Amino acid sequence: MPRPGGNPNIKKHGFKTDRVEPLTTQLALKVSASMKKQLKEKENWQEFVRNAIAKALEEDDLQSA
Repeated sequence: MPRPGGNPNIKKHGFKTDRVEPLTTQLALKVSASMKKQLKEKENWQEFVRNAIAKALEEDDLQSA
């Protein structure tokens, strides 16, 4: 049961990020089982995927310009 009145210092204990833009939105996509296995074997695979997508978007923007 929560404490009456809540925690007055809740902001002090909340999640903080050092990113310019916080990661607040999820993206779901389908991949093959072998691709998923390869990704999961990588250390920090989520950041690897984010960087790959960012790089592809950047390259696409350069080609479109």
